[in-house]
Amino acid sequence: MNSSFEYIDIILLAMIAGFIFLRLRGILGKRTGFEGKSTSQFENVINNVQVKNTNIENGEFDKNAQKDFLKGAEIAYETIITDFSDNDNKLIASKPLLSKKIFDQFNEALKERGKRGHYANITFIGVNSAKIKEHKKIDKILSVTVDFVAEVITCIRDKENNVISGDPEKIKKIYDTWVFSKDVRNNNPNWQLVDTLT
Repeated sequence: MNSSFEYIDIILLAMIAGFIFLRLRGILGKRTGFEGKSTSQFENVINNVQVKNTNIENGEFDKNAQKDFLKGAEIAYETIITDFSDNDNKLIASKPLLSKKIFDQFNEALKERGKRGHYANITFIGVNSAKIKEHKKIDKILSVTVDFVAEVITCIRDKENNVISGDPEKIKKIYDTWVFSKDVRNNNPNWQLVDTLT
């Protein structure tokens, strides 16, 4: 009789633990690597901020347009950051979001890391803030500069899985300024990351 009560107690404790885990996960969230926020999602969100809808070409960029743009920019930011955690050292998810210049720079950094036999573990906690610092039009090129403050857990490991830099247990706050751009003459409506400022 006692053993059956113990068995029921174990089941109840397991159910309670599972419920608490799901509640914490729902409240705090946990994103490791690129988890389904596809490039197309970024394109769909950020394409709402097209020239015909916002008059950015005429120097106007109202609060609603900025809000829509930042939604897409945050998805792009997470996609690009977490793409660096892929063990195959390939920028698969973020390639459409990068200009050729930035893609080449990032890809070279990944190749160098791969040659050393290193790889990155990145857990993206979230974007604390994303603010438009500047937006402008030069000839037919539109550009928007965004200041990001985000939190990540990151470390670099070697082939033996030893941590050689960073801390897999510590949340790190990062500050980035990225410039997104698009050519209004181009049939492709997507914005791309064209510069990273320090």
